[in-house]
Amino acid sequence: MRKHKPKPRVLAADPRYNDTMVTRFVNNLMWDGKKSVAFGIFYDALDIIKGRTNEDELQIWKKALNNVMPQVEVRSRR
Repeated sequence: MRKHKPKPRVLAADPRYNDTMVTRFVNNLMWDGKKSVAFGIFYDALDIIKGRTNEDELQIWKKALNNVMPQVEVRSRR
């Protein structure tokens, strides 16, 4: 058993948007530890969104992320 509780690691914000939610998303997108490749894929996707719309690409991504998040927590009935 642990003697002390481990300190939670601070997640660094991404360099372009300075947002930790972007970093969490890229960490889930990443394969085999290739974080720079995952950031490139994510930033390219946001550049495509920016080219097709006149709105802020980060706000569109956050809106899409909120649309796929669960609205209600599902708990077991034990």
